[in-house]
Order: sequence, then structure tokens, then C-alpha cells
Amino acid sequence: MARLLLVDDEKIARNLYGDYLTAAGHIVTAVATVADAKAALAAGRFDAVVTDLILPGGDGMEILRHVRERYPGVEVVVITGLDKVAPAVRAIKSGAAEYLVKPVAPEALQHALRRALTTRDLMRENASLRQHVALLEAGQRIATTLDRERLAAATADALESMANASAVMLLERDPSASGFRAHGMRGLPEDLYEALVPQLTERLAGARTPQSLDGLQVPWPRTLTFPAVDGDTVLGHAVLFHDSAPPEHHPETVSFLVRNWALALRNLGRFAAVEDLAYVDDLTRLFNTRYLHLVLDREVNEALQTQRPFSLLFLDLDRFKAINDTHGHLVGSRVLVEAARVLKGCVRDPDVVARFGGDEYVVLLRGTDSGGALKVAERIRRTMETHQFLGREGLALKLTTCIGVASFPEHAQDKDHLLDLSDRAMYRGKRGTRNVVYMAAQDLEATPAERRQNPPPPQG
Repeated sequence: MARLLLVDDEKIARNLYGDYLTAAGHIVTAVATVADAKAALAAGRFDAVVTDLILPGGDGMEILRHVRERYPGVEVVVITGLDKVAPAVRAIKSGAAEYLVKPVAPEALQHALRRALTTRDLMRENASLRQHVALLEAGQRIATTLDRERLAAATADALESMANASAVMLLERDPSASGFRAHGMRGLPEDLYEALVPQLTERLAGARTPQSLDGLQVPWPRTLTFPAVDGDTVLGHAVLFHDSAPPEHHPETVSFLVRNWALALRNLGRFAAVEDLAYVDDLTRLFNTRYLHLVLDREVNEALQTQRPFSLLFLDLDRFKAINDTHGHLVGSRVLVEAARVLKGCVRDPDVVARFGGDEYVVLLRGTDSGGALKVAERIRRTMETHQFLGREGLALKLTTCIGVASFPEHAQDKDHLLDLSDRAMYRGKRGTRNVVYMAAQDLEATPAERRQNPPPPQG
């Protein structure tokens, strides 16, 4: 059964077609003019319009255009006494589903309507299928992303476009602060984005179901939140801002995308744990040589493009073997851990500190030329010299270090050459007074062959 609007200025035609279509099970509204047709369309919902081409005060083409512009999804069947090709072509090009020439047999009209409505339903199903496929693909992109920044961008983009949101904000659980931190956003001014974090953290504390929030100082009347849940843990919240009421499919669409976001956040946590095993030294919890080589490759590539300098410090603890021989390897291991903490305390957060193997460490100083690197190296040397190792255990051991310095692009422009030069500079100190900082130079004595042939294996 379909709701039909029949437009024909001939009363006999209206009655004939109206009676037949009603008998076929359709609900028919019959009018005689273009104005009445527009009024009926504005007042009610119709599945199809059957209109004569020649009407008083206008024509069927005007109705056809009106329906196409204002009521997408409503099919139009044109009937006319003009048995000519030109108006038929014009009607079909303008979007008419069928073009019938009077006199029209009732069976032909019913068949034309059935075909038009079937085509409309197929088009709707195809559009729905395309939406579901697009939603599935978006979910897959989100769920398989293991990069935090890309995950935030993919999730925010999908929620903004597929849920028709005016703005999107993502909050991720922050275990260290027992709350949430900003994970990503779309459509929000930066100052508003930052101001909303504490408000939403407070409002969403303990929330495990979708919420509608009122009272936020935002330019949108509707604010909806959806939790990203993994088992008993809330991993984050997706916050969507809307100018108007969300579409009918909104809850299902958002819930599907947020479930995939939760899956990605869980996988990201597991991947970080695996990455930690691969790139972190078991003893000192510093980065290992595997990670050092990885980050040096990236740093060299970036520096070659930007010409921004960076420096390497190669450190070796002086006479560390004596500590092992005198106090045992367990004490020696604790000294290595404490030395790692001392090193970390002497550099900035963006810098990278790695255990190179044994009692050797490498520090990557980002954005630092040789002059700045010398100052940092000297600070490390003095700190090591004055520090009392294992003082709380009552040992108060004294330790010094030799440090070699090499900088990009001053001394070398590739990773291996930089490491070699900083190692040579460090080794020069080992052969001299120890407890010293040396700058790299091309004429420095090479390190012993066994060091170059058997570099320390990746730790961890």
C-alpha cells in the first residue's frame, strides 16, 4: 500500500484513476491544480505523485521539479495526452519515473507505479547498504590503528561525518591521574577544548552509559556522550555536540564506532606493553640499543630535512669492574640502575637516554649543537663525580665517567659515523685521565677491534 497524490484537472480522469488505485489498496488524494498539489505535498506524506502534464495555472513539469527539490524519495509518474517524444524526454531527464500517454489503462498505471516504487525501495536499500559498508570500513580503520595520534584523528573524523556531529571531543582514561585526558577533537576552538576537559572529567566520573549533558558553556544545544568500555573498565568517552536533534540512526552509529575505538584503545595498551618489552632495557628501564638505532634513524632523516642539529653523548663508567669484583654483581647491577636515574635527571624529557650495554650509556640530545652538548656532558660528569651511589644502603660508592661528544651535522651526517666518533672520543678519555669529556674529531684513535666487531647486543 502506498500513499499517492493524483493531480489531473479532468474530473473523469481523477475519478477513474483514483477509484482504480484505491481498489488496488493505495491511499489516494486527488487534486486538480498545481497550487493544490503543492499544498497537499506540504500537508501530508506521499510515496508517489501521478500528474498530468497539462494543468491550469502551470504544468506537470513544475510539480515534477517541485517534488525533486523539496521531497526527495517521492516518485513521480507523468501522464499526458501528448503523444510526442520531446516532452517525454524532458520529463524523464527531469527525474520522472514513468511517462504514460492517455488513455492509460488502469493495469498500465498500476504497473508503472509498482515499478517506480520498487526502484525507489531498491535505491534506498542500496543507499542503506552503502552507509553500512562505509560504517563497517570506518570501524575497521579505527580498530586496527595502533598509533595514538592516528587513532584520535580516525575516530574523531568518523564520528563527525557519520554521526552528523557539529563538533567532537575524545577523552581517554588517564591512569596516573584517575581521570581523563584529551585524546582528540574536531570542530572545537583550542581554548574551549582545553576548558572542557576538567568539566567533562568531573561530569563523567563513574559514567558507564550514554549521557545527555546540560549546562556546558558551549555554542551547541545538544551534548551527548558515549563511553568506550572494555569489560569493567571505561577507557574513554566520545563527546558529540549537535546543532539540532541527531538523526534516527545516531545511537547505533555512534555506539558501533565507539566500540571499535574501545577495541583500538585496548590494543594500543597491549601494543605499548609489547613495545616496552622490545625497546626497554630489563635492568635499568632505559631504552635499549634496538630503540636507540630506531630513534637515531628518525632523527637523522628529520635533521637532513630541517638542518636542525642534535648531539650524541657516549658514556662509560670508570673502573666499574672494580665495583663488581669488590661488592659483587648484585651491587653492580644496583649501581647501573642508579646511574641511569642520575643520567635521566641531567637531561630534558625530549632527550633519549639508552643503555648501550654493560656499563655504557648513550644520550641523544635533540636540537642541541656541540656547544650545548659539551655543557650537558660536563653537568653529567660533575653530577656523577659528586654523587654517592647506594648511599641509602650504607655503601656510598664513588664513581666517575668518561663522555664522548659528537654532533650532527658538525662531525657526521649519518648514524653509524656519529656513534663511532662519540665512541672514539669516549675511548680517548678512558686511555687518559678518565673522568673527562672529549669532543669528537676525525683523527681520534679508533676503539679496539673487539668493540667494533662485537658491539653490545640489544638489551631487553
